[in-house]
Amino acid sequence: MMTSISYRNAPLSPQKRLLFGAVAVVLWVAVWWFVAWRVDQELLVPTPLLVGKTLWHLGQTSAFWLATVASLLRVAAGFAGGVVSGVILALLTYRFPLASHLFAPLLKTVRATPVASFIILAFVWLKTDILPAFIAFLMVLPIVWGNVDKGLRQTDRRLLETAYVFRLGQRRTVLHVWIPSVMPHFLTACTTALGLAWKSAVAAEVICRPQDSIGRLLQTAKNHLETAEVFAYTIAVIVLSVVLEHLFLALAKRLGRRFNAGEGV
Repeated sequence: MMTSISYRNAPLSPQKRLLFGAVAVVLWVAVWWFVAWRVDQELLVPTPLLVGKTLWHLGQTSAFWLATVASLLRVAAGFAGGVVSGVILALLTYRFPLASHLFAPLLKTVRATPVASFIILAFVWLKTDILPAFIAFLMVLPIVWGNVDKGLRQTDRRLLETAYVFRLGQRRTVLHVWIPSVMPHFLTACTTALGLAWKSAVAAEVICRPQDSIGRLLQTAKNHLETAEVFAYTIAVIVLSVVLEHLFLALAKRLGRRFNAGEGV
């Protein structure tokens, strides 16, 4: 029985994960095709073939790539600002109880407030080119702050005491104890926040319609009843989100291996 359980819980090989992923994609594309066939109205549900052709055509236009790059830059700016601010806030709230009491209600409010409310409110205050980055910043900040703060508080006190006994000094203690302890929490927060920042920024672009943005193209396609284009832009957003997440995870693994070498005190 124990052998069977451990076998079922064993991690899948990369080949099997790729195979299962491909099977899942084929299955859901088949479901999509069946629904399109039953509805038989391309204005409502275009076929996967039509959406694929539309996406291929859009990918050959400069407007699509210009909008994609501009949207990515906005997300990157908001994500970077949210990560840096979240780490700084976590250090403050961990070190000073007063800062924790001061900022915790505000950050919990940001977490609980719907994204659409922030977009509508910020639309009144900010320029359209800045708004998507600001929304991405707001989505990233509380996630990074919460996870890094948790990582700081869960750092093994015995390791800190050992570092003190062996007089490692502040710099080496930070490098060999604090960072390896907090890093898993930090990377988890960044991975989660990256996808949320991307989706929230595109949603903000749909509402405020800045020049050269995927959200603007998506809204224009909807207004012109180009349903195939709406599907194509949506798929492009999903693919870009997945690519960004995988690139970040690859970078995170490299950083993790670098710091793991210094975990032992």
